[in-house]
Amino acid sequence: MHDHLFEYAVVRVVPRVEREEFINVGVIIYCPKQKFLKVMFLLNEARIGALSPELDIDCLKQNISSFEKICHGDKQAGPIAQLDLASRFRWLTATRSTVVQSSKVHPGLCIDAETTLVKLFKQLVG
Repeated sequence: MHDHLFEYAVVRVVPRVEREEFINVGVIIYCPKQKFLKVMFLLNEARIGALSPELDIDCLKQNISSFEKICHGDKQAGPIAQLDLASRFRWLTATRSTVVQSSKVHPGLCIDAETTLVKLFKQLVG
């Protein structure tokens, strides 16, 4: 078994962009050697509501769903979802000023990307 280079970012909900307060809600990981791109989410509506009671949770769920569909290459998700894995990862982790954002991209080494995703998700979100 060999270690493979991977990259990941934490996906955040930033209810009021001007305040820069956020809640970690997911992790996205990309491992080129394993042809792996996947995201895991957990929306804690109580925590999000405590930070921003006026946030439209249904709209947030739609945004998260779009993020997942693009990540997984869903053909119904538009042209970005049709790009290769690396391009989709770069697009999803690009800096933006929206309610759903990602952290800076971090590198690492893994043997199994799926196991690493679960581990990072538990550490950073759950």
